[in-house]
Amino acid sequence: MGPPGAGKGTQAKAVAGHFEVPAISTGDIFRANVSGGTPLGVEAQKYMDRGEYVPDEITNNMVRGRIAEPDAEKGFLLDGYPRTLSQVTELDAMIDATGHRLDAVLVLTVDQEALLGRLLKRAETEGRADDTEDVIRRRLEVYTAETEPLIAVYAERGLVVSVDGMGEIDEVQQRIFDALDDIPQS
Repeated sequence: MGPPGAGKGTQAKAVAGHFEVPAISTGDIFRANVSGGTPLGVEAQKYMDRGEYVPDEITNNMVRGRIAEPDAEKGFLLDGYPRTLSQVTELDAMIDATGHRLDAVLVLTVDQEALLGRLLKRAETEGRADDTEDVIRRRLEVYTAETEPLIAVYAERGLVVSVDGMGEIDEVQQRIFDALDDIPQS
């Protein structure tokens, strides 16, 4: 978890590889559907263009189907989910149904002004239409209002592992591995 631009997607791939589980990224799935022009992609694009979250129903169904796939049987890493309190409840039900458990909730902490710079640079280099300055600022507001409260929920369960997300990718990655390697995996 962490705000947009914290490096979640970059680090998720490395962490998933380290623990030999699939990285399940809602953002990647949404972008694939958008570029493919699927009905889900068309609907998701409307929300993404405004910097809003895609509705829970669409997101929950997508995640439910994905964690039920065979490659996720031994575990998985979620990137970009859950983002709302209602999604926490849905995820709890999903993992109960599949027999999984949450081992940890990794939170990347970053400087807000650095985030804006990262996202604007990413928009420039990757040509991402959803990363205009106004949309980025709105995404940060939505994160603060809707997703940041989830950290407290997971902290109450003793699952939060906070890692400084500032610095070079390899440095952050090593901090993550150091923090997670001591946690028992399901």
